[in-house]
Amino acid sequence: MNRKRFKQWLLILIGLAGLVLVTGILALCTGSAGIELNKIPNILVHGKGTADYSILVGIRLPRIILGMSIGGALSLAGTLLQGMFRNPLVEPYTLGISGGASLGVCMNILFKLYAVVGIIAYPLSGFLGASIVIFLVYSLNSRTQDVQSNRMLLTGVMISYVASSLVMLLMALSKSDDLQNIVLWIMGSLDEPDTTLITITCAGSIAGLFVSYFFCMDLNALLLGEEEATTLGINTQKTKKILFIIASFLTGLSVAVAGIIMFVGLIVPHFVRMMTGPDHRILLAASFLAGAAFLTLSDVIARIIIAPLELPVGVITGIIGGVMFIWALSRKQVSL
Repeated sequence: MNRKRFKQWLLILIGLAGLVLVTGILALCTGSAGIELNKIPNILVHGKGTADYSILVGIRLPRIILGMSIGGALSLAGTLLQGMFRNPLVEPYTLGISGGASLGVCMNILFKLYAVVGIIAYPLSGFLGASIVIFLVYSLNSRTQDVQSNRMLLTGVMISYVASSLVMLLMALSKSDDLQNIVLWIMGSLDEPDTTLITITCAGSIAGLFVSYFFCMDLNALLLGEEEATTLGINTQKTKKILFIIASFLTGLSVAVAGIIMFVGLIVPHFVRMMTGPDHRILLAASFLAGAAFLTLSDVIARIIIAPLELPVGVITGIIGGVMFIWALSRKQVSL
C-alpha cells in the first residue's frame, strides 16, 4: 500500500469515526426530556440517582450502543454479500437471510422458547433461522458453480417470500399477546431494555468485523471472478461458505434483537463504495462505521418526527434508503 492511499484511507476512517461520535452525541441529547449538551458531563459525573442520569445511562446510552452495533452489523453483512456476488443489489433481505431470522424469532415468541432457554433464545433463534435459509439457498444451487448466478438470487428471493408467508401464518395462529409482540418486533425498534442482549449484539457485531478482515483479500480476489480467484490460490467454495456464515450470524443477531430494519445493508455499502473504492481493506471498516452512524441518525429522526410518540426505526430507514437509492439510480451512480 502506498503512502498516499494510506493517508486517504486514514482520513476516511477518522471522518466516519467523527460522524459516529457526532450522531451519538446528538442521540444522547435528543428526546422528549430535553437535556442540554453542556449539562451532560456534569450529570454523568455528579448526577447519579437523578432522573436525568437515569434517562441518559439507563435509556439513551444503551439504545445508542444497540443502534450502532446493529447498523454496523447489517452494513457489514451487506458489504460481504455484495462483494461475494459482485452485485450492488444483494443484501441480507435479497437472499432471504432476514426472512429466515424473522421466522426463527416468531417461532421463538409463539412457542415461548425464551421461557426455557432464557433471553439468549432470541439471537439464537434468529441465527438458526438465518442459517437454515443459507443452507437451503446454497444446497439448492450446489450444482451451479457460479455463486453469482441469477438462480441463487432468485432462490433467495423466493425463500424470503415463503418465510414472510409463514410469519403471517404464525401471526394468524397467535394469541393476542403473542401477536402484539410479533407485530411490534416486525416493525423494527431499538427500544431493547435488556442489557444482556445489547452486550451480545455489540460483542457479536465487533467480532464479525474482526473475523471478516481475515477474508478481505479473498473478497478482493473474488471481485475479479471465481476463476481468477482460484488461480490466485483462493479456495473459493470454502471462503464463500465462511462468508455466508458470518453474514447470516450478523443478520440473525440484528433481526433477533431489533426486528426488521430495511435498506441498511443495501444503501450504506453502496455509497461507501463510491467514496472508498472496491478495496475491502478499507470498505469493511468504513461500511461498519457508516452503518452505525446511519442507523443511529435514523433512530433520532424516528424519535423526534412525531414526538412525544415514536416511529419504528425500520420505517425511517426504508424511506431514507429508498429515496437515496432512487436518487443514485437517476444519477446513474448505481451499476446494475
